[in-house]
Amino acid sequence: MILWTRWETLFFLIYAFVVVALYGYFELTFLKVPWTPVALIGTAVAFIIGFQNSAAYGRIWEARKIWGGIVNSSRTWGMKVKDMVTNEHAKEPLTDKELYEQRRILVYRHIAWINALRHAMRQPKTWEVFNQFRTNREWSSVIHTPEKENSLDEDLDPYLILEEKTYALSKNNKAAAILYLQSTHLRALKEKGMIWEFSFLELENLLEEFFTLQGKSERIKNFPYPRQYASLSFYFVWIFLLLLPFGLVPEFAKFGESMMTNLGAKFNYFIWLAIPFCGIVSWVFHTMMRIGTVGENPFEGSANDVPISTISRGIEIDLRQLLDENEDKIPEQFPEIHDVQM
Repeated sequence: MILWTRWETLFFLIYAFVVVALYGYFELTFLKVPWTPVALIGTAVAFIIGFQNSAAYGRIWEARKIWGGIVNSSRTWGMKVKDMVTNEHAKEPLTDKELYEQRRILVYRHIAWINALRHAMRQPKTWEVFNQFRTNREWSSVIHTPEKENSLDEDLDPYLILEEKTYALSKNNKAAAILYLQSTHLRALKEKGMIWEFSFLELENLLEEFFTLQGKSERIKNFPYPRQYASLSFYFVWIFLLLLPFGLVPEFAKFGESMMTNLGAKFNYFIWLAIPFCGIVSWVFHTMMRIGTVGENPFEGSANDVPISTISRGIEIDLRQLLDENEDKIPEQFPEIHDVQM
């Protein structure tokens, strides 16, 4: 956390040093603001930051529940596809190999949907502020977010045939297009008797659930934290941080003078203790604001975001193991970098 905000913290310390030097060394004692209004502003700012962080946490937690639902429903999809695509009511029974292939196509297409959805969630929006901070850009260069390393075309290639991939990539909402392909395939299997009527409805209900979960995820991605609250929070915090030294330095100066009167001249430099104190207070307020700011958009790829890449790869591994594929053909989980999942 200290490294994450080191540049702003350095600015706060230098800024406080300048104010102390002007007030104490150059005796520009008019550079002061009554402490009471500064304290009142600080109290108001604390409430604003608390509201912002509460709202940001709510967005993160909702996103995590949505993707948790995707995990559960995906496992259910794999289970039902494996047990409901059978020859029990088939007009022309398929071989075991052909049955397996139909199940594999349905499962692989679902993995393609997961990949398309995570890529959509990683697309930058104009209101997202992650890359506006230098330390965030440094973090991005270290963690190598999978969606920035590989294109959607590359991630879809193992799971869709060329015609289906071309169809999906031609649509604005690529994840929804893949679900349309799933429904069309299920209907074809039902008409051949490979899926019983009840089983068809069960699988279609799961597709409806996937549409619902995708829509909820898109709602968080496409609707930002209200700008009026985000902007006011930013401005109010910086007004308080810029006023803080002008309110604290005179207080430390008066306290130092009082100590000099009672204990001697060694407290003549007590005013310089305002520098670390201003730095600490400024760091706390600014860091809490930044935590709330990066938490507003839980899919940008920061250390505190929902790890949708890891979740998606976990689903992929589970489903391919369900198909009894060889372990050497199943991709490994994305590595944790600095104990952070992507």
